[in-house]
Amino acid sequence: MAPYAAAIRRAFIAAVLCTALTGCLSPAASIALALIPDGTFSTLLGNLQGVEDSNRKQLAELAAQNDWAGIARFAERNLAIDPTNADWWMVAGYAHTQLKQYPRANQAFAESVRLSPDNMDAWNMLGQSYRALGQPERAIRTFDNALRVSRESPMTYFLLGESFRDLERPDRAVTYYEQAAQRDPQFTEAWYALGQTYWRLDRHREYEQVVEVLRKIDARAADRLAALGVSSR
Repeated sequence: MAPYAAAIRRAFIAAVLCTALTGCLSPAASIALALIPDGTFSTLLGNLQGVEDSNRKQLAELAAQNDWAGIARFAERNLAIDPTNADWWMVAGYAHTQLKQYPRANQAFAESVRLSPDNMDAWNMLGQSYRALGQPERAIRTFDNALRVSRESPMTYFLLGESFRDLERPDRAVTYYEQAAQRDPQFTEAWYALGQTYWRLDRHREYEQVVEVLRKIDARAADRLAALGVSSR
C-alpha cells in the first residue's frame, strides 16, 4: 500500500475509533464504516485495476452525491457484462454496505475473494461483513483463510483481534493485536486495542508500556487509554 493510502486509512479509522469512544456511533455502525479499506471511496477506486477510467469518473460523481443505490446499479450493470470482474464485485459490496444491505454486501465480497483470492482488501472486507451480520465465528474463519494468503497484513491481524473481542475472548484477541502492532508500529488502533486488552487481562505493566508507546504516535489516543486506567481504579 502506498504511504499516502496508508495515511488515509489510519486517519479514517482513527476518526471512527474516536467517534465510537465518545458514544456517537453504535458498534454496528463502527463495523460498517470499517469496511472501507483505505478510508475513502476515491482511494478504493484508485486501487482497482479492472475498472476503466471513464467508469471511475462516473463512480466518483455518484459517490460525491452519496448515490450508493446508483453505484450498486452501475456495478450490477457492469457485472452483467463481465461477472468475472472481481473489482466490480468490490464496488458492489461497498455500495451495499453503505446502504446497510449487509447480506448482499457479504455475497459481493465473497465473489470478489473467489475471483481474486490474493486481494487482502477483499478478504478483510468479507470478514468485516460477517461481523456486521453478527457472525464473528465466520469472520474469524475468513481472516484465518486470509492469513493463509498473506501473513503480512497488519489489518487482518487487527480484525482477527476485533472478532475475538466480539466473542468476549480477550485472551485470544491480545495475540492478534500484538501481531498487528508488531507489523505496523504506527498502527494507532492496534496499539489502543492492545492496551485495552492488557488492562482487561490485568496485565497492567504491559498496559502502561502501551500507553507510553502511544504517546509517541498519537497523544490523544494515549490520553484516552490512560484515562481507562484512571477510571477503573
